Order: sequence, then structure tokens, then C-alpha cells
Amino acid sequence: METVRRSAEKHVQIVDSADIPGGGQLHLLRCGSDFSIQFRSEELMGSQDHSSEEALATLTCERVAAKDGRVLIGGLGMGFTLRAALAAWGPAATIVVAELIPKIVAWAAGPLAHLFGTGLADARVSIEIADVHDVIVGAEATFDAILLDVDNGPDGFIRLENDRLYCNWGLRAAYAALRPGGVLAVWSAYGDPVFARRLETIGFAVVEVDMPDMADTDSRSYTIWFAARPR
Repeated sequence: METVRRSAEKHVQIVDSADIPGGGQLHLLRCGSDFSIQFRSEELMGSQDHSSEEALATLTCERVAAKDGRVLIGGLGMGFTLRAALAAWGPAATIVVAELIPKIVAWAAGPLAHLFGTGLADARVSIEIADVHDVIVGAEATFDAILLDVDNGPDGFIRLENDRLYCNWGLRAAYAALRPGGVLAVWSAYGDPVFARRLETIGFAVVEVDMPDMADTDSRSYTIWFAARPR
């Protein structure tokens, strides 16, 4: 019986699928107690290890003065960045999450609710069903931090339209949306020297940090760029 139980736990189940505006689908998968979100054959995020997603928030907060400021998170995902942001920022902070796909918000209240805990009910949090690009373009010196984890790196992997976030004029929009001293943080599954130079060209002061893909290991690294708008 124990052998049968272990075999069942290893079975991969498609829990649900979500249509991406403009085409394509995301799939929520479950294997035993572990969940992942997949696009085509690529795993975008998983519940097993999330140290780099948490670092996106915690290391950004360390770089901004306003602990009770206004934060924009691009992409809800499995809520690890949001949860870390709630722990890092102060009780008077405002955290806006821009999520393009309504089904992901439904997953947060459904099959992934155990990962989110009480995060979505926190008074500091508001969810906007919107393209984070549009939120950024509509802001002017509004945010103390902008955290982007909407692709596997600084290119439009999920949607070609996301290229707008990482091109020169998209980065200029992010620069304008930040208050002086604010930080744009971009998560990536790989390094990209061209993107780092582009950030510097816009006027950001850039710090690049490599993060292991598994906590407490020397395994393959992810990259986070912290791009500060000078005061």
C-alpha cells in the first residue's frame, strides 16, 4: 500500500488551465503536494523552492528608504513575492499587484490558497486585473519600488507585448513611474549584459545579484537586477 501511495504522489495532474490574453495558455500542475505553473514545456514557477522570488522583494526593500511607501508587483504568480513584500514593508505601505490573467487570482483563492495564507486579505494589498505595463505608463513618480517577475527574463517570453517592459522606452516609463530613490527590480532565469547596459543608459544605478535556484546550494543561478532612480 505504501508503494502505491508514493507512486500516486508522483503522478502529475493538470489542475486547471488559464487563457493568456492574445493567445496561449498557462497550466497549473500538481505532483503530490507540489504545484507548478507551466507555459508550453517551460515551468515558470514552482512551490518547492522560491527563495529568489522572495529575494526580489526583500532585497528591494533593503534598497529603498520608504518602508511605508508604495510598491508595484508585476505578476501574482504563487504569491511568494507578495508574501515577502508584506513581511518586509511597513504597516502603512501600499502594495499593488498587477495581474493580467484573472484565473491566476482565482487560483490564489482556490487550489493555491495554502501558499497565499492571509496575504490577499491584508489591508495593504490591492489587486488590479491589468497589464503591468499599462499601470507603469499611467503612473508618474508614484512608486517607491516596482518588482517585475512576469517572464523568464527581460524579454516577452509569455507575451510578445511584454517586450515593451524591457525596451528603452518601457524602461524610461518605469524610471518616470518611480519616485526619486525608488528601485525597479527585474527577476530573470538568466543573465543578460545587454539588458544591464540598457538600464544604465536610461539613467538607473544598477546592481546585479545572482541567486541560486535552490536555497542553500551552489546550483544554477537566477539573476535579479536592482535599478535605482537617483535621488
